[in-house]
Amino acid sequence: MPKYIIERNILGASKLSQQELQAISQKSCSVLNKMGPQIQWVQSYVAGDKIYCVYIAPNEQMVRDHAKQGGFPANVVSEVKSIIDPTTGGA
Repeated sequence: MPKYIIERNILGASKLSQQELQAISQKSCSVLNKMGPQIQWVQSYVAGDKIYCVYIAPNEQMVRDHAKQGGFPANVVSEVKSIIDPTTGGA
C-alpha cells in the first residue's frame, strides 16, 4: 500500500496547545473511522507553520478526501517512493 507525506500549511501550528492538537487528532480519527480501514494515519510532525503527516492509503485521492471531510488543508501530497536512514549508507 502506498505511503504519503502530506504538508498542511497552518499558521501558528507550532503554537497550538495540547488541547487544540488533541481536537485535530480526534477529528482526523473520526473521519478515518468513517472512511474505512484502507486509509491509515501513521503520525504527524508539527514544525513552524506546518504539520507534516504520514498516511498509508491506496491512492492520493483518498488522502485528499480525508482532508476535505476533516476540514484540513492538504497543500502538498507526495507519494513516498523510497525510504532511507543511516543504515542505508552502510557502516
